[in-house]
Amino acid sequence: MTGIRKVLAAVFVGLALTLSAAAPAAAEAAPAAQAAQAAPAAPADKLKLTVAGDGAEGVTIQATHADGRRLEQVVRLVLTATGPDGQRIGPVQLEPQPEGHGFYSSGPLLSAGKWKVTVKSSAPLQSEATATVQAQAAQAPPAPKPVAVTEPADGGGADWWPIAAAGLVLVAAAMGVAMLFGRRRTD
Repeated sequence: MTGIRKVLAAVFVGLALTLSAAAPAAAEAAPAAQAAQAAPAAPADKLKLTVAGDGAEGVTIQATHADGRRLEQVVRLVLTATGPDGQRIGPVQLEPQPEGHGFYSSGPLLSAGKWKVTVKSSAPLQSEATATVQAQAAQAPPAPKPVAVTEPADGGGADWWPIAAAGLVLVAAAMGVAMLFGRRRTD
């Protein structure tokens, strides 16, 4: 047997041993993966609701499972709020936002002041969270300051064109000289 055939035979034997050793481990991992997929659907699961202000007149809510897993399904969240001078808002049903799984936002809902906000989720993932939110009127970004556009005193940087043209002429001349003197005559 030649050296190349011995190497190829060793590679195939090693590949066969690796595949035969990996097959039982994959067979044992399949039931564990199925059990892990069944875990999120447990009916006794609770939600963790994180309630915060959005920096203006709205409220944001991040909903996750109590054990920290990401929320994959849409849940029904209802917001109620009590504000300054006893003002009441709600119940308001919140819709999921495209920013991510489990992210909900009320949009502009509150007036300026300190609000006690309560968010509840319905069955089967029942939960409730209350937070104090400081709402403030939305502020417009500052107007951009005008910028004066002036040309530099040295002509605006247009001095590179003559240098580039001179470089092209030199390259063309060098190629022409090389072609003239590089030919061999066969007489």
